[in-house]
Amino acid sequence: MPNTNASFAPFTRSDAIKEQLDFLTSLDHQDLSERELESFDSQTKVVLARVYGAAHQYLELYEYATLGEAEALVNMPESAQEPQSRDRFKKGLQQRRQALLGMLVEMQTLEAQESTVLEGEDREDPPSV
Repeated sequence: MPNTNASFAPFTRSDAIKEQLDFLTSLDHQDLSERELESFDSQTKVVLARVYGAAHQYLELYEYATLGEAEALVNMPESAQEPQSRDRFKKGLQQRRQALLGMLVEMQTLEAQESTVLEGEDREDPPSV
């Protein structure tokens, strides 16, 4: 029987999205160069392609968010936007954050359902008769 570590926590798909979201949130208070933001966007697209697949609609949604044109796609009402979001750069950051947050919540829900379904599959108990 292999020695297993009971404190081991697997790296989940939602962890990858959360890392990108956390990094984006930390960027909010810094002066960003265009190059740094482009690098972040390309990394995020790689993560999304790995998690969802290269042809998934979330890649397109994220692309619109980078352009600051994703309000209708993420159901963001005008009143929920920050007053300074009139600036396209700020608006783009806000929409990136909103899109990633929506993806994260959905992925966490799916992972919870998956965990519930898979729970108990590895039991070694004899079948009940």
